[in-house]
This record gives sequence, structure tokens and C-alpha cells, in this order.
Amino acid sequence: MKPELRIGVVDSGHSAAQRVRVIAGRRFSLLEDGLAESDLRDDPLGHGSAVIEAIGRRAPAAVFCIAQVFDQRGITSALQIAAAIDWLVAQDVRVINLSLGLRQDRSLLREACAAAVARGVLLCASSPAQGEGVFPANYPQVLRVTGDARCTEQQWSWLDSAQADFAACVHGTHPGQSGASLGCAALSGHIASCLVENPEASNAQIVQWLQRNACYHGPERRVGP
Repeated sequence: MKPELRIGVVDSGHSAAQRVRVIAGRRFSLLEDGLAESDLRDDPLGHGSAVIEAIGRRAPAAVFCIAQVFDQRGITSALQIAAAIDWLVAQDVRVINLSLGLRQDRSLLREACAAAVARGVLLCASSPAQGEGVFPANYPQVLRVTGDARCTEQQWSWLDSAQADFAACVHGTHPGQSGASLGCAALSGHIASCLVENPEASNAQIVQWLQRNACYHGPERRVGP
């Protein structure tokens, strides 16, 4: 019997239908004087539900630990994300999906990511296809992932570019949810699928597997009219 594969998701929560696959959950919200932890609430945005669906569709055997950091306005902070990562590491997750990005580098977020990687956790974070990079995607040892319109459901690309390391399918089943967030979730799903079959694989071996099995190498070359 293969060991249970736990995937951590830092996002806006999960849908009622996904509850059966969620084995742990925690909400992290800001107070005037710090951080509060509480039970999960219903997903106010649908974003987290779309991310979980994209991962779960590619890795049906995986289970989820959910760290809820977004409010109904879709706003979060480095403090919330860092606390969420620390909590997920304590839940013994193997992969953490971060379909989010902050413009500013914050030491507590950088340190939380470094601590997770030191524990052997693989971090996948979304990176915009254009423009300035974001955090935590820009931290060393975090996989920078965006969307790639070339990729179908079971494909991904090895971009190896200034913007991102990898990219994957941007199309999901949740209307209005697309782009780098879903590309990141799709790649986390492919990684989870690989880990279900190869639970002893290291992060370096997973990256090599992604590079070897990518359907495209290099960014999409857009041809003008």
C-alpha cells in the first residue's frame, strides 16, 4: 500500500463537494495586532476551489490540507501566507501550491519558504506571464509556474525563461478562473500524480522528470499579423 500523499494549498478555501478530500484545514486572518487562526469558512472567491479541482483532477489519489488566507476581497498578506506555509509543513504535506503572488519581498515569507524547502517540501508558486516577478515565486528553490495556452489537460512546458520555470494548462471547469493560477495548480497536479507513483522521489528528481516529460521547451513564440 502506497503512503498517503498530502498536498497543501494556500488559497481561499474549498467547495462543499471537495470536503471529502480535505483532511485538515485552517483559516489565517489579520487582526490589528497580529494574526488569528480559526476554522475554515466557505470559499468566498471560488479561486481555491478551482485550484483544488485542477490538482485533484490530475492526482485523484491525493488528499488536501487547506490553508485559507484570502478574504472576500481577494486580499492577503505575507504574514498570513508565511503562517499558512509553516502550518502546512507541520501537517506533513509533500507539495504546497501557492497560486498567488505579492509584489514585495518580505523576510518572514522568504524564511517560511526556505524552512519548508529545508524540510523537503516542494513549493509551486504562480508567476505572471509578463511584467515584474512576484513573491514567493521569485525565491530560490521555489518553482515559478505560469499558464501556457499551448498545453492541453495532461501537458506542461519547460519554459526556462526569465518569467517562469514551467507552465501548464490554463483551462479549468470553473468559469472565470484561468491564467497563471490554474497553470500553477495544473503543474502541482502533475507533480502529485508523479509522487503517487514514485513516493520516494526527491525534489530534484521531480524537476528532472518535469523537464524530461515536458511537451514544449521554451516560451511560446507569438507571431505578429
